[in-house]
Amino acid sequence: MRRVDAVPSVGAPRAGFPGYSEASPLDFDGLGAAARQGMVERLVGGTFDAWADAASRVGHCAHPIKLVGSSSRVDRATGEVTSTYSSRHEPFGVTYVRCGNRRGSVCPACSRIYARDTFEMIRAGVVGGKSVPEQVSGNPLVFLTLTAPSFGPVHAAKGGQRCRPRDGHAVCEHSRSVACWQAHEGDDLAVGTPICPECYDYAAHAIWQWWAPELWRRFTITTRRVIARAMGVPDLRLGEVATLQYAKVAEYQARGVVHFHALVRLDGPKTLEGYAPAPASITPLVLAGWLEEAAARVHFDAPPCAGHDAGRLRFGAQVDARSVTATRGDDPHAPLVGEQVAGYLAKYATKAASDTTDPRRGCGHYRRLRATIDDLADHRVAGDGYELMGKWVHMLGFRGHFSSKSRRYSITLGALRRARARWQRIATDSARDGRQMPVLDFADLIADDEEETTLVVGSWNYVGTGWDTAADTALALAAADRARAYDQWRAETAWRA
Repeated sequence: MRRVDAVPSVGAPRAGFPGYSEASPLDFDGLGAAARQGMVERLVGGTFDAWADAASRVGHCAHPIKLVGSSSRVDRATGEVTSTYSSRHEPFGVTYVRCGNRRGSVCPACSRIYARDTFEMIRAGVVGGKSVPEQVSGNPLVFLTLTAPSFGPVHAAKGGQRCRPRDGHAVCEHSRSVACWQAHEGDDLAVGTPICPECYDYAAHAIWQWWAPELWRRFTITTRRVIARAMGVPDLRLGEVATLQYAKVAEYQARGVVHFHALVRLDGPKTLEGYAPAPASITPLVLAGWLEEAAARVHFDAPPCAGHDAGRLRFGAQVDARSVTATRGDDPHAPLVGEQVAGYLAKYATKAASDTTDPRRGCGHYRRLRATIDDLADHRVAGDGYELMGKWVHMLGFRGHFSSKSRRYSITLGALRRARARWQRIATDSARDGRQMPVLDFADLIADDEEETTLVVGSWNYVGTGWDTAADTALALAAADRARAYDQWRAETAWRA
């Protein structure tokens, strides 16, 4: 079943969108008999419009949460019940709520919202906005990449150059050639796989990945110490002259190990409001040098795991610290642009191990890495620091946050979500009452809940997750994909204009 001509309204784009027509069909591949039958029943059974409305309200989430219950909105001052809501009044007797999953492989629709919020959060720390003053754009800003060390030679894409020609005809102790004369493309399935799987240190890889979050924590501490000493103040008094702020994401390399990308900003003295101007003598180039020094110094002596002595863990030798400007200039060799970097970081904040590491690329490599993690977890000793390693096999041993920031880098994701929820509620109430949508200030939208004039009292029960049929899920995914394509087209059109 490839064409469904009877459902043009699901995720329909605006006129002018390439391929748009009043009867633009949705394309479906790989639908089984049960899904085809479910779709027919929706269309001919008279429930499609109700489902489409419910799906639209959760943004075509792939796995919405189903709740039953009711709530009332009460005026705080008078105690008067101003409105009531019950799931009984919904067409299917349940209230659907977005799953909110950040991973694009799980829910494309919710992942897009997470990426957009992450972009706005990171962008605000570059150019201001969303309650962050514009003066932050004048503070030194550096785009930093920290990599993992080598655990053995792997195939690599080198921009058209041969992979490992310098090793000539040398062989390893397992009688395998350590040279590779191919010029791998970026999508070559061999990229990231070991030259010799027997030489590759899978145990060291797994242990480093397990402690990568600790290395990042120590890096932030070491960086503050480096800055303090460079500025001639005691470590504990750095806040009196400067503060370090950052937004960081983790990305899997093709070999299955994470590296960290971060936007690092240096602000002035610590204040209640934050975002003070940085000392005039500190430039992005100076800050980049401090970050590189800290990355070279930081280390962690990992405890042994299942008889494997990991030794002293460090970041890899490849450290990239590049200056970032808030706005684009005319010089193509100028520093990176903050908004571009923000988009790059937001993209990787929605990725997981399964998204970034192609399962076809050296599946034996990833299978062996997972088996190593399982073996380490099974033979670990109580109290050695690896208690939960077995629960993180699906993330190839990485247990850290994929997206994090310092407290005063910018606005929080929670504040952005609260602002969106309030805007949607006000828009709904205005439409219901026939009133014009008021002009809203962002500061009002992110105000504390205590400032609300109404109180919501409700009782809800969880009854399940996901759509009722495979056909509903396929429709939601198709509509979400169409909406994504339309948004991308609209953004490109606006950029060209």
